[in-house]
Amino acid sequence: MRRDVFQAIADPVRRDIITLLANQKLTVNEVAEKFDISRPAVSKHIKILKECGIIHINQQGRERYCIIQPKNLIPAFLWIEQYRSLWEEKLDSFGEYLNTLKSKNKQDE
Repeated sequence: MRRDVFQAIADPVRRDIITLLANQKLTVNEVAEKFDISRPAVSKHIKILKECGIIHINQQGRERYCIIQPKNLIPAFLWIEQYRSLWEEKLDSFGEYLNTLKSKNKQDE
């Protein structure tokens, strides 16, 4: 089954794996040691990330290294980025509302 990047990042464990691999390559065992779930469960998450092209597995001797492929996260970044201005506008409005409430509370004291 071919999955897309959105399916991959939908799961918090897979997002954590991506974060772990952002700055370093790790063996499958090193990744598994970072989680309180079974190794087969971690392997399943790694398999999904590999199917989506987010990570590449490089065999070096007996070790299998997970290496991030950040360019394959670009579709998710672009989709999220289009909503940035909307979120910022909403948060700015909320901040203004909170400031109004604070001012009102100070006047009532």
